[in-house]
Amino acid sequence: MSVLAKAEPRALEALWQQVGSAPDFSYLRQPETGMVMVRGRAGGTGQRFNLGEMTMTRCAVRLPDGRVGHGYVGGRDKDHATCAALIDALMQDTTQRTALDAAIIAPLEQAAREARETASRKAAATKVDFFTMVRGE
Repeated sequence: MSVLAKAEPRALEALWQQVGSAPDFSYLRQPETGMVMVRGRAGGTGQRFNLGEMTMTRCAVRLPDGRVGHGYVGGRDKDHATCAALIDALMQDTTQRTALDAAIIAPLEQAAREARETASRKAAATKVDFFTMVRGE
């Protein structure tokens, strides 16, 4: 779910189109946008505090065989939430899971890993090492 939620919507849509057409489904919960409170921690380990709110879109779908999928994504993209919910429902079938993992999840994980590495390299290139020289007084 994390990979689907954090995926670039265009990349997810392109991979989804390569897999084939969307299966028949019905909405349990139409895609809807709302707000969620984002919490943070000072230094990553301190006490929690309310950082602010962000928009989020959620969706729930049911396939004809009864499988239910949920999609939660940051932002207002209703198609992204629907696509994530459909993939979640389809991944519950063990016969489809391997193919979907190879066709959609693995490429999205690879793209996210490459983006993190690129950002890390950019940050490392601008790193400044400060040091203090002891005066001989």
